[in-house]
Amino acid sequence: MFTVKRSIDGTALQRQNRRLQRLKTQGVTRSTVFVHRECKLALDDLRPHFVDAAKAEALSELVLELGKKTKPTNVAQVNQLSPFRYPGGKTWLVPEIRSWLRASKTIPDVFVEPFAGGAMAGLTAAAEELAYTVVLSELDSDVAAVWETIFDGTDTAVEWLCNQIASFEVSLENVQKVLAGNPKSDAARAFRTIVKNRMQRGGIMAAGAGLVKEGEAGKGLRSRWYPKTLGERIRGLRDLRDRITFQRGDAFDTIQQFITNPNAFFFIDPPYTAGGKKAGNRLYTHNEVDHERLFSLMATARGPVMLTYDDAPEVREMAMRHQFRIQTVPMKNTHHAIIRELLILKP
Repeated sequence: MFTVKRSIDGTALQRQNRRLQRLKTQGVTRSTVFVHRECKLALDDLRPHFVDAAKAEALSELVLELGKKTKPTNVAQVNQLSPFRYPGGKTWLVPEIRSWLRASKTIPDVFVEPFAGGAMAGLTAAAEELAYTVVLSELDSDVAAVWETIFDGTDTAVEWLCNQIASFEVSLENVQKVLAGNPKSDAARAFRTIVKNRMQRGGIMAAGAGLVKEGEAGKGLRSRWYPKTLGERIRGLRDLRDRITFQRGDAFDTIQQFITNPNAFFFIDPPYTAGGKKAGNRLYTHNEVDHERLFSLMATARGPVMLTYDDAPEVREMAMRHQFRIQTVPMKNTHHAIIRELLILKP
């Protein structure tokens, strides 16, 4: 038995040595690396590329990019355009979106953000003229009322909204009165939405969210209310209305309108409910998304696509199956811990 085992082991060793010699003649050498368990999925994705000499330049560029982006974006240094303080907002991702758009050989005919929410990506594209037209869509009727008032309402309605914000006296009684109200106009509903967004903990819009307690510097409800700043942002966005089209409705319907346009760029930021994630269920009123359908649809887009998701095995599997490119980007969560999210790209 001992002799047979040695023979089998010897044969296997000879076979392995011959394989290594053959690979060596092709310029491939063996190397041992240490990898953190959080990075193992990324290493597995890259493994097939390490033996391809044609990938050397791309891998070198990736290393350079990783070196540049080891820290999260300081959101205080990003021009704040949205009146919303939105859970899952993408202010931290603005530099990546800007670079993505500027890397294109042509200015996009249309930049589509179908899960708009706070719409930071689309607003940036419009304000910095990174696309000829921006299309935003949102299913939540409260959030939609804000965008409809700003981009489609009358000048009188916009000024009424700004004046309501400027004159609002923040107190628990007044906040509760506004939130319990039944506004009849889009502008009045927009005002209630902004109060809700600013006064509820973390900017959470879903039912059941509690009001801010301590707030910034212990100022409670008042710590999230900046009437002058909010008014300036709303008036500034009003000036961009010729470049922005807002649609109230389902994201999939909006996507279908532009899916065959080769110069339509899509920024897709759905509620994070894929892979059993609960954040989207907790934070958003409308959180039911068919993620498999979304990936399948975006794989057919004629133009470039950027999706952003939590880093989950199920998301990586969908992305790879539909032949998207995956990269990670650091961000700080609400507890100020540095985590990495996925950018999923289709050229």
